[in-house]
Order: sequence, then C-alpha cells, then structure tokens
Amino acid sequence: MLDGMDNEQRYRAVATRDARFDGAFVLAVRTTGIYCRPSCPARTPLQRNVRFFATSAAAHEAGYRACKRCLPDAVPGSPEWNLRSDVAARAMRLIADGIVEREGVTGLSARLGYTARHLNRLLTAELGAGPLALARAHRAQTARELLVATDLPAGDIAFAAGFGSIRQFNDTIAEVYDRTPSQLRATRRTPFADLSESRPAGGGADSDKPVGVRVRLALPVRLAFDAAGVFAWLAARAVPGVEDASASHYARTLLLPGGPATFDVRWDGGRLQLTATLATVADLTPLVARVRRLFDADADPVGIDEALATTPALAPSVAAVPGIRLPGAVDPHEMLLRALVGQQISVAAARTQLHRLAEACGSPLPLADGALSRLFPTPAQVVAHGREVLVGPRTWTENILAIAGLLADGALDLGWADDPAAQHDRLVAVRGIGEWTANYVAMRVLGHPDVLPTGDVALRKGAARLGLPDRPNDLAAWAVHVSPWRSYASLHLWRAAARPIKNGEPL
Repeated sequence: MLDGMDNEQRYRAVATRDARFDGAFVLAVRTTGIYCRPSCPARTPLQRNVRFFATSAAAHEAGYRACKRCLPDAVPGSPEWNLRSDVAARAMRLIADGIVEREGVTGLSARLGYTARHLNRLLTAELGAGPLALARAHRAQTARELLVATDLPAGDIAFAAGFGSIRQFNDTIAEVYDRTPSQLRATRRTPFADLSESRPAGGGADSDKPVGVRVRLALPVRLAFDAAGVFAWLAARAVPGVEDASASHYARTLLLPGGPATFDVRWDGGRLQLTATLATVADLTPLVARVRRLFDADADPVGIDEALATTPALAPSVAAVPGIRLPGAVDPHEMLLRALVGQQISVAAARTQLHRLAEACGSPLPLADGALSRLFPTPAQVVAHGREVLVGPRTWTENILAIAGLLADGALDLGWADDPAAQHDRLVAVRGIGEWTANYVAMRVLGHPDVLPTGDVALRKGAARLGLPDRPNDLAAWAVHVSPWRSYASLHLWRAAARPIKNGEPL
C-alpha cells in the first residue's frame, strides 16, 4: 500500500485524511510553513501549495515547522525502513537505535560501509536530509514525546533524547516545534506516564542510592494490530528468569549500552504501554527502538493483509487474524544463539535448554524484579560455561560453542542494519548455521518481510493444512505469488500448523 506512491496518490490520501499513511510521509504547506501528518484535521491545502517529504528531517531542512494541531511526529514509524534493504533504510534503523548519539556519524557510516561524506550525499539525495539532520529530528521527536508523556525533568529528557547540552535541546525544540520545552509540556491533557527512582529494598547502608530510573510511555502502533498473536508467540518462547509473559503482557531483562534494564509491555487496545527501569535515561532511545522492532509496531498491516488476502488459501486466516505481526528481536547476537539452540527441536525443548543456559551463564540482575532475575548470557558467557549445561549431540553442542566464540571475539557480527543478502551469506558460511537459521535470523533481527523458510517442518505442516504444496521446492514456487510479504505468509502457515484439528479440519 505504501510502497511506490506518487504525489497524486499521496494527495488523495491527504484529501481523505487517511490515518493509515501517518508516518509513511509528511506533507508541507508552502503558504503556512508547517508540515503535517496525512490525517491532519485541518482544512486540506490546495495541491499546488503542497510538498511531500519522506521524513520529518527533510521538512525541517527545507524550513518547515511541525504542525501544533496534528503532531506529525506522534505516529508510528515508516514501514519503509523494514521493507527496504538499501542504505537509506538501514541507516534509519541505526539512527532510531541511537547510533549517532553513541558513535557519531563516523560510527554510523562505518557500520554501513561508507565514508561519512559519501553517506551524507546518499541520504541527502534519497531522504532530503543527511545523517546529522535525521538524528536531530529523531532526538526532537523523542524529546517531544517525553515532554508530553512523562514527568521526567527537562534536563533528563534532553539527555534521554540524545542531546549534548540543555542549550542544544532548547534551541532544537524551539526551531522544530516553535515552542519552548515548557510550552510543549503544558499541552499534555492528562499525565499517563511517570518517573521514579528505583532503590534497593530492605534499607541498609546503600538503600538511599538509586539504581535506575523508571519510565512509562505509550507507543503508537499502526492498526490493525494482532496483539494476542504477538503476546502468544513471545510467551511460548519466554525463558524463565529472563522473560515473563502471558496472553496480555510481556516483560524481560536486557543489557543496554548504559547497563542492565527491565521492561514490561501491555496492550491497551490502541497503544503499547511500556514500563521500563533503566540504568540511565540515555538508554531510553535504544530501548524504545528495540521494543518497536520486537512488536513490529511500524508494519503496514493494511497493505500486507490486502496482498495476502488475494491468495485463496490464506484469505480465511487473514480475515480471522487482521494485522498479524512478525515478532522481532531485542539483541541480534542473542537471537542467533536462540535460533541455534532451537533448530531441529521443539519450541518447548528449546525453551528448556535456554533456561538452563541462562541459569548457568547469565549475569544476575543487581535487584530481582519480580519474575525477572537475570540477563540472557552473552556469547562470551556461553563459551565459558555453556558446555556444562547444553544437552544434546556433541556436534550440535560444539557448533553452538564455536559460533558463540566467533560472536564473542568479533569474527562474526550481526546488526539491525545488515544487508540481508550479505548477512545470509556470512551466516551460512559458518559451520553449524544452515538455511533455516539464516532465514529465521533475517526474519527476527532484520524484520525482513520476504522470507519463507521452506525447510521448516511446522511451516510445511501448516501449508498442507491449508491445501498448499508442502514440498520445499513446490512451496517456494507458490510463495513467489505472495512476495514481498512471504514472512507474514509464514506466520499464517505456522498458525495453521498450531491450530487443533476437529473432524479433519483445523479449528
């Protein structure tokens, strides 16, 4: 739906105030000097007065300010950045994760394999703004959301959003939103988030030392959203101690750049409600980016469902589960290790192995948070202690330990912004990593929308239940017709495989 739109199609979306396109692009009005989301309730401007931009940063660079009425930044992100695998899309994923704030433009360009100057030219030509401007726009959006949604002090918000100083924070907010931070904060209707310091329980000499900040945020999601399906997927794979999940919530521990963190996510029917305890407020930006990826919050559900529903075998499943999502990952190396443990065994058996691994190797949290007590082990910790707890064929165990060693010493690396083809080739070149694992990692780490792991037994079982060919080559030939949404078709096939049978028919 969102891919390849021309300006005429974009204007029609604006004229009908179609909220499905919020986040996919912004429109700027020459006569007012502001930019809006497509569904802005203001009077539709004349087409000759409208310019369209792929990003808010491009509108900023062209001299436009954000609309105070429709808040064009308070929307889900563009689904383009997962659908596309070009340099611009990969850069946007890293910018959202806070790479520019942590490593600078030099670090961003190095991760993408370009010089800083060449990357600036590429992004300016493609998106209308260079990496610094794109990162600046992302900081402004994050700061605005924190100002209207939390009780964080303005100084903490500045550093949580990635600004280098309070003055830079104040100047950027004023330039982008034509308001001071205090004026933006005054626009919130009811505070639905808070900040508090977490302190050690039980008193004692160290009881007055804060061990982190606690933040609550509401994250926008593009609808329809199959919340039940995502929570069920995550709950079935939750590793006790590291994760705690049910049909209505998901919580886990996570090591972020600033230290260990915990977070909890719940669905309120319209947004994801995120509660997090962080070692430092600077970790909020990467956490939000990873939670959004975990829940596939920026997908284009209408476009995906419309495309898959044209296939007769999938149409009933699409109708039954609108807005199906592809669960992502919060740590690329962790996801590879989980995939390696889970290959060729059941989900339940993999969960048991991973629980043993986490208990033996994972670092305990400084303070347990309910059912959450430890971090998932790093590759180095798996190398050091995994041999003692992994149960299975010796070749399988040795392969996992060897691959963990490659991750630990940097000989093998994975990231959100890897080129899919290059990542696949790099993985399958390693002994012990086959097609299934490489494909699964592409789906979960990169959010790759167009993968169908035809070697997966459960997936082929689901295909057979839906009357589709279940031989790998035949299934691959059929799947060409659902490209570029083969990953989402895979989810429907897995769902069909998991459904119980009654009178010979799936329920």
